[in-house]
Amino acid sequence: MLLARFKEEVEDILSRYPVKRSALLPLLNMAQREEGFVSEPAMRDIAKVLDLTPPQVFETVTFYTMFNLKPIGKFHLQVCKSIMCALVRSDEVVKWITKKLNIAPGQTTVDNVFTLSVVECLGSCGTGPMMQVNDDYYEQLTEEKVYRVLDDLARDGDCSLKSGPYMFPLPLAKS
Repeated sequence: MLLARFKEEVEDILSRYPVKRSALLPLLNMAQREEGFVSEPAMRDIAKVLDLTPPQVFETVTFYTMFNLKPIGKFHLQVCKSIMCALVRSDEVVKWITKKLNIAPGQTTVDNVFTLSVVECLGSCGTGPMMQVNDDYYEQLTEEKVYRVLDDLARDGDCSLKSGPYMFPLPLAKS
C-alpha cells in the first residue's frame, strides 16, 4: 500500500484541508512522485483515504495532463496544442520531435529517455510554439532549437535553452 509507506506525509497533507476530498491533487502528486506515474493501486488507496470511489479518483487523473497512467521516460516532452501555439505551428514541433526520436504522441523511446505528449495550454501564449520538458519551458521553438534541446538532454541531461516557467513578479533589475 503506497500511502501506508508515507503515512506522515499523507497525514500532513490531510491536515491542510478541512474537506478531505480537497487533498486529492496533492495525494495524486505524491503518488506520481513516488512511482513515476499514478498506478491503479495508488488510485484505490487514495480513494479509500478520501472516502471517494476509485472512478472518482480516476476521472481526476484522466482530466489533468500532469498525471500519467503509465511510466514515462526520464524527459517528458509536453508540446502545447492550444489555439495560440497552434497558430504559430506547434504541430511542426510535434513533427520535428517525431522525426528525431521516432515516436508519436503518447509514446516513449525504447531507451526510456523521452516521452512525447501533446497537451492543452501551458500558459506561455506569447512565446509559442513552446514545450515543457519535465518542469522547464522551452519557448519560441524552431527546428534547430528543438534538435538542440533533444541532443543536449540526451547527452548532458540539461539544456541551457530553457526559459522558464517564471514565478511572477520577477525581481526588477537594479540600475
